[in-house]
Amino acid sequence: MTSKRDERKKTALDKQIDENLKRVYQQDSDQEVPDKFLELLQKLREQE
Repeated sequence: MTSKRDERKKTALDKQIDENLKRVYQQDSDQEVPDKFLELLQKLREQE
């Protein structure tokens, strides 16, 4: 049987995990695509 305190701890932990995941994904999405990758994409487009 879980107490209300345990449930609040779990909820707080879940919230913290969610916030950290969002922060990591936001950082990744802010980075520019490397030139090497863009060059590879261009070569693939030219092949089509």
